Amino acid sequence: MTKMWMPMGFVAAFLGASTLANGQASSPSFDCSKASGEVEKRICADEGLASLDRKMAEVFEKALEKLPSEEAATQRVVQRGWIKGRNDCWKSDDLRLCVEREYRTRTVELQIKSGQLMAPTPVGYACEGGEDKPFFATFYTETDPPSAVITYGDDQVIAFQTPSGSGAKYTADGMELWEHHGEATVDWYGTKLVCKAR
Repeated sequence: MTKMWMPMGFVAAFLGASTLANGQASSPSFDCSKASGEVEKRICADEGLASLDRKMAEVFEKALEKLPSEEAATQRVVQRGWIKGRNDCWKSDDLRLCVEREYRTRTVELQIKSGQLMAPTPVGYACEGGEDKPFFATFYTETDPPSAVITYGDDQVIAFQTPSGSGAKYTADGMELWEHHGEATVDWYGTKLVCKAR
């Protein structure tokens, strides 16, 4: 089982150079004259979303430079899938919020995956029900949104903080970690764990 780094108009790598060089600071990284679909047109009309697009395009380019060639090729494929998912935000009840969330989470994923952020010290946990494999969480509290790299045995996933009544809850597709005062309850793709920080 490998859930590593997955879930999330083309960015600059696919559709050309940054518009910043042409003085079009309010434009996204792709050519708005070729924008199609509700989401791409909304990005072109929204300076906030256009800014997020430019930032992700820059982060994506840096990631391709830093990653080994095989992983860079993988991330190009992932990026195409991410673009399709972002464009599906037209189905959301709040299109803008969906698009903003897609940009923010994908940007953080790329930054972490390619080593563009300084990694905090991992927190090790002793887990009931999972004693056979080491469990670690690396919390990136300065990212937007706050994120964590969760490692269980040989598997790893990037999760993002979601609202909770107390403590800190991090979720990814199929995984949830809820941490409070050094204790964490974890649902790791159907495996339930109760963990305490070492």
